[in-house]
Formats: sequence, structure tokens, C-alpha cells
Amino acid sequence: MILCCGEALIDMIPSATVSGPDGFVPHNGGAVYNTAIALGRLGVPTGMLTGMSTDLFGQQLADGLRDSGVDMAHLIRSDRPTTLAFVRLTDGHAEYEFYDENTAGRMITPDDLPTLSGDVGALYFGGISLACEPCADTYAALCASAGDARAVMVDPNIRPGFIRDADRFSARMTAILRRADIVKVSDEDLDWLFPDQGGFQDQVRALQALGAALVIVTRGGAGAVACLSGGETITVPAQKADVIDTVGAGDTFNAGVLASLSKDGVLTRTALAGLDPDIARKALEHGARVAAVTVSRAGANPPWAHELTG
Repeated sequence: MILCCGEALIDMIPSATVSGPDGFVPHNGGAVYNTAIALGRLGVPTGMLTGMSTDLFGQQLADGLRDSGVDMAHLIRSDRPTTLAFVRLTDGHAEYEFYDENTAGRMITPDDLPTLSGDVGALYFGGISLACEPCADTYAALCASAGDARAVMVDPNIRPGFIRDADRFSARMTAILRRADIVKVSDEDLDWLFPDQGGFQDQVRALQALGAALVIVTRGGAGAVACLSGGETITVPAQKADVIDTVGAGDTFNAGVLASLSKDGVLTRTALAGLDPDIARKALEHGARVAAVTVSRAGANPPWAHELTG
């Protein structure tokens, strides 16, 4: 089972009303939650570890996990409120305003962490949960304690607006990246992580030096580039789509990559260290295909496996 560790929240998506200004419709979201939902819909054994409220929105999030076949045995439930993210869409691109103080997801501590079940073979971390304390330290502690025995994928998805102490964030993120077998980053992530490196290739090499066997760099409409530990570089174009919005695109790309690697039986630390370039290319192409469906409809609404056939 792939255990997705990080935030679950409600995206408040603007929607036209019959009269007056636009209203907001609550959609399930959060980077890590989106990836868990997408994996579940793709038929991959998946669970989620997060702090989840018992309030109305928390129940909506739990229902979404259940409906998509995601295991909920590792949820940390509390009566704190659910994180809300109000979305502003400009030319199909999303900007967010977060309401996250004292929430169920943000306030989990290492003492709250459950014992991982024996069927957890891989861990996925990412999103704002790696920046917002105290949960960021909690996920770092989980990665440190459970990451050595399992394959680990990390998507830093760095959002400078959430970083209150750059040195503390950098130290925590570096420790997490040292345990990662797969790292998915954007050009912006690389620039933040390695501002003193000379360019793209030097930045990727610096990331690989931390220990990742597979580094994936996504470039929006320009597709994705994968760099393997053996020195191979793979480029995959983005798939054409009629873009409604980009909410959840990167999250479902990650799910597609993980699903492909899992189904090919290579989602282990040993297998990833010697990953075949053809299998890596197949994974990236699957990620691009999954993401293309997500951007073609409103909100983070990943496809089911049967929607990708044909």
C-alpha cells in the first residue's frame, strides 16, 4: 500500500449564482489528498495519514476517501476545524487564500502518529503540510522513522508564502529529501532549493546528491523531464487537453507516476536505485495522461482507471 502523508482540506471554488456575485462551492482538496484520491481511483492500494476534523467538512473529506477506495486506518481525527482554501481562477490558473490556523490537519504532533500497518510499502509526502508547523515537523519525524524501510516520494511544492523561517524550513526539507527515492519538483522549486547553482543541470545534480534515484522536473505545458541515478535523461511532452482549470494537476501527475511504478513492481528502494529508463518513461507518460484528464474538468477531480482505457 502507498500511504499518502499530508494535508486534506476544502477548496472553495468560485461558481456563478443565479443573481448577484459569484458564490463558492466546497470541493475536496489538498495536494496530498488529491494524490491519494487519484491513486485510489486508479486501482492502486492506497491509504492516507493526515489530521482530519470530525466537523461537516471533515466528514465530506472522509466520504471522498471512502468513495475512491482509499484506506482510512491511519487518519488522526479531532474536533479542530478543517482547513479552507478559497480559490481564485485567472485564465484557468489557481491562486489560493488559506484559512489554516488551529486546524485538525495543521496541529498534529509526533505523539499523534499511529503505528504504520505492515502492508505500507511506500510513503508519499508533499504540499503545504511540509511547511506549516507543527504538522511539518510531524511528517518529517514520520519520514525519518519509517522512510528507511520503504520507498519514499516527495513533492516539495514550495510556496514561499507559507515559509516563516527559511533556514528552519530548508533544514527540515533537506532532511526529508535525503530519505527520498523519488523527488518531483518544478523549476521554481529548484530555484528555491538551490539558488546558488549555475543552472538546471547543476540544480538536478545537487538534488540527486542528496540521494534521490529518480528526479522528475515538471514544466507545465512543456511536459516533464526525468533524471535517473545512472545518468539517463528522459523527456515526456504534456498531453493535449482543453484546460478548465489546473487545480490538482501536479498532484494527479504524481499519482499517475506512482501507480505506474507500483503496477510494474518497482516501487521499492532497491528497484528504484536501478530503475530501467523505459519503465521510468512509461511512468511519466502515465502521469501526463492522468493529469490531462484532471485539468479538463473543474476542481481536483482525478480520473478513474476505466476513463483512461481506449
